Amino acid sequence: MAKLTNEQIEANLKTLNGWSLQGDSIIKRYVLKDFTNAVAFVNHVGWLAEKADHHPDINIHRYKNVTLTFSTHSEGGITEKDFEMAKRIDS
Repeated sequence: MAKLTNEQIEANLKTLNGWSLQGDSIIKRYVLKDFTNAVAFVNHVGWLAEKADHHPDINIHRYKNVTLTFSTHSEGGITEKDFEMAKRIDS
């Protein structure tokens, strides 16, 4: 899968809610109700990521905040695969 151009990335970001560009990645922070919900959310993301064979960097911070970061390392940047995963997670 080919790395997207800056124009393609910006166009794709407009179709998502809350995702932003950070370097060569797309990133979103989720605020959950509590730690238990944050861990459950991470487990669900993990299941989706395994199924798609495309894994984000995941950070749980301040007990109920989860930040997901996607980049296609094999392509050296952002691809359609990253946006597909962002859409799956948000749906």
